[in-house]
Amino acid sequence: MTLEQFKTNALTQFTREITDIFFCYIENNKELVQDYQRVIGRDSNLDETNLALGAAVKKWFRLENGNENSKPKSKLIRSYTEHIKR
Repeated sequence: MTLEQFKTNALTQFTREITDIFFCYIENNKELVQDYQRVIGRDSNLDETNLALGAAVKKWFRLENGNENSKPKSKLIRSYTEHIKR
C-alpha cells in the first residue's frame, strides 16, 4: 500500500464516521455535554437537536450523505448518516 492509498483509505473511513466521532467528542467533553443537555432541555428536543447537529457537520465539512448507520459508538445518538467527500 502506498502513502497515497493509505491517506485516501484513512480519510474515507474517518469521513464516513465523522458524525459519530463528533457526538463522541461532545459526550466526552464535560462542558460541551452540559451545554448539549441544556439545549435539549431549553430550546428543542433530543431528535431535533441531534438532526440539527448532524446537518451542521455535513454543511461545515461540505460532505454528501451516505448510508445510515444504526450502530454508533456515541451514546448520545441512536443512528447517524455516514458521509462522503464531495
